[in-house]
Amino acid sequence: MEAKSPGDGVAYHFRLYIFADHPKCRTAYASLKSICEDYLHGRYNLEVIDLHRCPEKAADDQIIAIPTLVRVKPGPVRRLIGDLADQEKVIASLELHDAAR
Repeated sequence: MEAKSPGDGVAYHFRLYIFADHPKCRTAYASLKSICEDYLHGRYNLEVIDLHRCPEKAADDQIIAIPTLVRVKPGPVRRLIGDLADQEKVIASLELHDAAR
């Protein structure tokens, strides 16, 4: 599953590792998608990796828990593990307050 926002030059690239049937993972996806649309509309790429379907991909980013969000771009890489429902905490952790709307 992959959600892309239009535009060739994305400024932000995220990977969200989930287990699709898990309620916290569905909440994490919805919360992150909302944040991206509000703060980064047209300037992000969101890769969603379902570890139920592709468990081998967990090794790519050394995933040990779900949900895990990895900000790949811009660097440095940042990881958020667990509940992403607190949008203000996610925004602060990803340093999106300065991102132009």
